[in-house]
Amino acid sequence: MNIPKLIYGTAWKKDQTARLVELAVKSGFRAIDTACQPRHYHEKGAGDALQSLYKQGFKREEIFLETKFTPKDGQDINNIPYNPDDALEKQVSDSFEVSLKNLQTSYLDSFVLHSPIFPFNHMMKVWKVMESFYEKGKTKNIGISNCYDIRVLKALYKEATIKPTILQNRFYKDSNYDKEIREFCKENSITYLGFWTLSANPHLLGSEIIINLARKYKRTQAQIFYRFLTQIGITPLNGTTSKEHMIEDLDIFSFELEDDEIESINILLD
Repeated sequence: MNIPKLIYGTAWKKDQTARLVELAVKSGFRAIDTACQPRHYHEKGAGDALQSLYKQGFKREEIFLETKFTPKDGQDINNIPYNPDDALEKQVSDSFEVSLKNLQTSYLDSFVLHSPIFPFNHMMKVWKVMESFYEKGKTKNIGISNCYDIRVLKALYKEATIKPTILQNRFYKDSNYDKEIREFCKENSITYLGFWTLSANPHLLGSEIIINLARKYKRTQAQIFYRFLTQIGITPLNGTTSKEHMIEDLDIFSFELEDDEIESINILLD
C-alpha cells in the first residue's frame, strides 16, 4: 500500500497505547508508527489494539504499520528488547522478531533504523540485515530516522543496495527544517516523515499568516499547518490523544491551500 499522508504516532502513550491506537484507527487513521523501544513506546499495546480492530472487521492490509530498531544507546539500559552484547546483526534481527511478535503480524510496511550508528561501517552492517528483511518480503520499506546530517544520508543512499524509501525526522528550526535533506529526499523518492511538527513550532502556529488562513478556511491553526506540510510533500506524524483533534486533523484533505498561501508559510521557515 502507499504511505498514508498522515500517520498516528504512539510515542509516550504508555498504558494508553492500545486504547489510543484503536481510537485513532476508528477515527480514520490508516498508519501507525511505533518502535521496539520500551523506554518511549509500548509496542505490544499497538499490536493488541490492532488485534481488537481485526476482530471488528478491519484488515491488516488496510493498516500501514511502521516500527523501528533502536540501537542500544537509545534504550533504557534495564529494559533492552535484545542482548546488547550480541553482534549488531543479531541485535537488529532479534529486535525485528520481537516487533513481529509484539505487533502480532507476519510483515511490516516500514522498518526504520531509529538513529544513525557510528562508525559508518557498523551502520551498514545493520542496513544489510534490514535489506534482507526487504528481500524476503518481511518489510515493504526500509528507512532511517533522526538523521540530520545530509552527508550521512547521502553516504547511506550511495552504499545501500536497497535504498531507503523513508526518512523520519523532527521538523524544527534547529535543523533549518531539513531543507537540504528534504530536497535530497524529493530527488530520490524518499518519503519525508516529520514528527514534533506542532509541539516544536508554536511560533509558526501562532503566526499572523496561519491565524488569518485559519479564519479564511474556518479551520484550526493545526489543520492549516498540517495541510501546508502535506502539500509540500511532508507526511506528518500526529500524536494527539483527543478524538476531536483526530477527526479534525484527518479532515485536512477536504480543502487545499493556494500556491501563494503555501509560499507565505514557506517564507516563515527561513
